[in-house]
Formats: sequence, C-alpha cells, structure tokens
Amino acid sequence: MSYILQVDFPYTGPWGQAMTEAMDGLARSIAEEPGFLWKIWTENEAAKEAGGIYLFQDRVSAENYLKMHTARLKDFGVPHVNGKIFAVNEALSKLDNGPV
Repeated sequence: MSYILQVDFPYTGPWGQAMTEAMDGLARSIAEEPGFLWKIWTENEAAKEAGGIYLFQDRVSAENYLKMHTARLKDFGVPHVNGKIFAVNEALSKLDNGPV
C-alpha cells in the first residue's frame, strides 16, 4: 500500500519560475529520499503558502521524510509546518486516473 504525504507551510517566495530555479537542488535531493515515488509541488502566492503532495511506497518512509523535512523547513525559518499522512485507496484512485 502506498501513502500520500500532504505538506503546507507559510512561504513568502520566490514564486513560479524563480521558485523553480531556487529549489532545483532541493527537488533533486527529494527525488533521492528512501521510499519516495513522486511529488507535486504546490504554491499559492495570494495566501503566501507553499508545500507539496508526495507519494511514498510505505508509511514509515512518509513518516521519516515528514520528520526530516519539518526540521529542515524550521532550519530555513519556517515557523509552522502542516503535515498529514494518508493511506491511498489505489482501486478508487485508479478509477479516477490517480497516478498510483
């Protein structure tokens, strides 16, 4: 069974292409995390929030990543990180074209 990790946090930028350029190294390091399958990066400039939706092979990998990533974000000066882990219902997700 795979697991979704949903993360969001206060963020002041950069946004769009500038974010892509600034976060390239971080994105490459995330791709190497144990149990990691994919991430959809999220940004909401109007609300000053960013984050992502991740898919991990197992719950332990998602939990370990959330712990490490929360500490990393706090080191970057992010005051509060919201993180939730959900089991994926793969049969229903496939019916609705989910990338699982």
